[in-house]
Amino acid sequence: MTDAAVEHTERSRLPTRRALLGAVRGFALAPALVVLFIVGIFTSPAFFTTANFSNTAQFSAALGMVVVAESLILLTGSFDLSLQSVYGLAPMIGAWLIVPKDGQGLGTHWNPAIGILIVLAIGGAVGLFNGFMVVKLRFNAFIFTLAMLILLAGLQQGIVSGRTIYEMPPSFIYLGSAYWGGFPVSAWATAAVFLVAALFLRYHRVGRAIYAIGGNLEAARAAGIKVDRVRIGVFAVAGMLAAAAGLMIAGQVVAVTANQGNNLIFTVFAAAVIGGISLDGGRGRMAGAFTGVVLLGLVNNVLVLRNTSTFWIDAANGAIILVALGVARVVGTDKT
Repeated sequence: MTDAAVEHTERSRLPTRRALLGAVRGFALAPALVVLFIVGIFTSPAFFTTANFSNTAQFSAALGMVVVAESLILLTGSFDLSLQSVYGLAPMIGAWLIVPKDGQGLGTHWNPAIGILIVLAIGGAVGLFNGFMVVKLRFNAFIFTLAMLILLAGLQQGIVSGRTIYEMPPSFIYLGSAYWGGFPVSAWATAAVFLVAALFLRYHRVGRAIYAIGGNLEAARAAGIKVDRVRIGVFAVAGMLAAAAGLMIAGQVVAVTANQGNNLIFTVFAAAVIGGISLDGGRGRMAGAFTGVVLLGLVNNVLVLRNTSTFWIDAANGAIILVALGVARVVGTDKT
């Protein structure tokens, strides 16, 4: 066989190899999930119940929404630490504008629908600003978004002087408090966002452009992709998703606390990395990120059912990240 024929054969096999690698990555966490189910069943009779799975889904929904947001940014080769503060500040301002003074609000009594729009607008505006500063003005993403995280967290505390806002209208917290078919609306919404994001990345030209940008920014630019526009747009969408996630958690606890979102970003990165989203950009799938969220949710659920201290829960999450990095090194990552 000639060299040309050999090369042609190898090229023809490449898509098959990539598909196989993608399948391996997609199911890399399956054994861990099976083990967790077995451990959970033996840990407590309450584990394998609809009520427990519903509670776990509700607990994981807001986290999952922010994981989608951060994963989209990571796929472009960047990241945004301030999503943690958007998660707290956006619903805080929205609630502050619609809640009466008795509930620690401003007392303006704005319509809840306007409050929700304000929440999403704040998320989008912060994301747009971050994207512009990182992409156009070339600020270091880590330093700039860390500064934004601190700034927004300070605003979140200062607006209400460290108090908690409550007495929010049911329509404002519907996303986090309502149930459909015995499962929380927040879980259905997050699952839908994961599905839409996965299909968008796989089949839409902008979704494929996100992978191209993360894989090789200059090559994507040379191919005619409007790199800056796509990257800034991803930051804006991520900000809106983080704000929506903040509404979810506000509905779950029926309040917005001054420290809502504290330390969230570490768990977000944990779920993304566990699910195979590359910190270098251009590699990873939403299906993997989803399994990362499910895995962390089950780990926390099992540990809580065992009455484990929260300190050990944090240690377990850190250990899971290290194991996930080892698995990623062994099986590799997939761009498609």
